Amino acid sequence: MKKAAVPSILVAVVLLAFGVTAEAQQAKKVPRIGYVSATSPSANLARIEAFRQGLRELGYVEGKNMVIEWRYAEEKLDHVRELAAELVRLKVDVIVTAGPASTRLAKEATLTTPIVMAQVNDPVGNGFVASLARPGGNITGLATLAPEISGKQLELLKEIVPRISRVAVVGNSTEPGNAQALREVELAAGTFGVKLQHLDVLGPKDIETAFRAATKEHADALLVLASPVLNDQRTHIADLALKSRLPAIYPQTEYVEAGGLMYYGASTSDLFRRAATYVDKILKGARPADLPVEQPKRFEFIINLKAAKQIGLTIPPNVLARADKVIK
Repeated sequence: MKKAAVPSILVAVVLLAFGVTAEAQQAKKVPRIGYVSATSPSANLARIEAFRQGLRELGYVEGKNMVIEWRYAEEKLDHVRELAAELVRLKVDVIVTAGPASTRLAKEATLTTPIVMAQVNDPVGNGFVASLARPGGNITGLATLAPEISGKQLELLKEIVPRISRVAVVGNSTEPGNAQALREVELAAGTFGVKLQHLDVLGPKDIETAFRAATKEHADALLVLASPVLNDQRTHIADLALKSRLPAIYPQTEYVEAGGLMYYGASTSDLFRRAATYVDKILKGARPADLPVEQPKRFEFIINLKAAKQIGLTIPPNVLARADKVIK
């Protein structure tokens, strides 16, 4: 009986060893995060660093205890679909999307892999989530409130140039959320007695055509809506606005850093930093369906006085005093 018991003991030891090894391997599994953007890396630098900062604050160090698969579509929206599908095939633990266009296409690529929206202007209206409080699917993250902000942007243009009567609104009609943003601008325009000129920019080739149309119709100011195409052409757009002597307000802080006049809206750096908290919760077992979509906690108003000087504009002191940041 003793001889028969030996193999059983050995089998038990071997099985135990395999169990310990498997458990150790499981414990050593390094989380893999997918990041997909419709724009280029250069248009994402500040946001990428904010996202990395958020991860570091939570104890994640890229290349040590986590891996990030970075994917950029370089304004080729059809390519976003391919990149999102690639991340799904790689079996990443979670996909972070940099904007509404990449969120929409990532949603088409997977109904199971968790998706974290770093910034989306209208997640309910776009069909990404059932509600902000109960997303209900595989998507959650942060909303920018951009549509509601559009009315405030027009108000700021009216404050710095009280005489304006016609504003050119430049955007991409196919961009998710822009229809609602336009509605908000139209409501504000009625309040301020301003006429709007809608200029659709579907690609880089449409930008100069839009500015020629604005000049031809004697626009007094410019309001730019969010779009990957426009964001990647931000320096060109800011330059054209200055050459056309058009006071302009933009949808991203990067435009002002590139020479544009004004930005008002949610702090994108704060949104991307906070996106890391969603990634952390999901990696720890939380379901996107149960994680409420958060709204902005920080807003920024940035004025570029150098740009104002170039177009011969004096910013009223009461407006300047409200700015969070002034570029001189």
